[in-house]
Amino acid sequence: MRALLPDAAAIAALPADGGAEFNRLVFEASPYLRQHARNPVDWYPWGPEALARAAREDKPIFLSVGYATCHWCHVMEHESFEDPATAALMNARYVCIKVDREERPDLDAAMMTATQLFTGRGGWPNSLWLTPDGRPWFCGTYFPREDRGPQRPGFGSMLIALSEIWHARRADALAQAEAVVEAIVASGALPAPAPGGPAGRDLIDAALSALAADFDPVHGGFGGAPKFPPHQALTLLMDEHARSGDETLLRMATRTLEAMAAGGIHDQLGGGFHRYSTDARWLLPH
Repeated sequence: MRALLPDAAAIAALPADGGAEFNRLVFEASPYLRQHARNPVDWYPWGPEALARAAREDKPIFLSVGYATCHWCHVMEHESFEDPATAALMNARYVCIKVDREERPDLDAAMMTATQLFTGRGGWPNSLWLTPDGRPWFCGTYFPREDRGPQRPGFGSMLIALSEIWHARRADALAQAEAVVEAIVASGALPAPAPGGPAGRDLIDAALSALAADFDPVHGGFGGAPKFPPHQALTLLMDEHARSGDETLLRMATRTLEAMAAGGIHDQLGGGFHRYSTDARWLLPH
């Protein structure tokens, strides 16, 4: 079981890097990022501070994208990110960034496009090696900590090999990054600029319009299969209903929750919910 984080006042008193017990993710709002706040990895959230450090120290970036209920994200954390020797290697050779795909779906889409180009498949955790300005030049998903034969190098081996490529074969890495970015641009999956402050009314209204357009009125939820519990969307819908009294927003939220409660994603005997449904009707849990 994870130890609880301190209260807000204690967190506010920590130094900017999180101090001896935490890393910078302790200051983040995302529950997924906060799960990693005690990793010995010197994690940064995505943003200009991490990119500036990578440029200043001429280090590649290791980027890990995941979400709170991802099984293999937790496996890789336990095997690698909680391991002091692996964390020391990451900290020495890379600037390390953690991203919550539910907090930054735009960045997740762009980086998943890169990984699918590299591997022909996708999944989470999404593990990427980036140039200091944030362009992917090598990608994968879950890596075991140790090698599993010559065709399955472990995460530690990948960290060493790719760091050596960055310093000894820089031109190859940069050419690969340029090709990947061109493919991402062609796919239309460019990430949006990072938000500079609280969401304004125009942005909230645009988000509500996008949710309404994507809403499945028959089965609830948004989009097609696979369907993940849309935590942030439901929170937005209910908050905005409380503010405006718009019953359409409440109907989208309640239809989704009712469908999830009646479906196979809900453990009808033991309670609780599975990570996601592989179909659009919430029937087949994963």
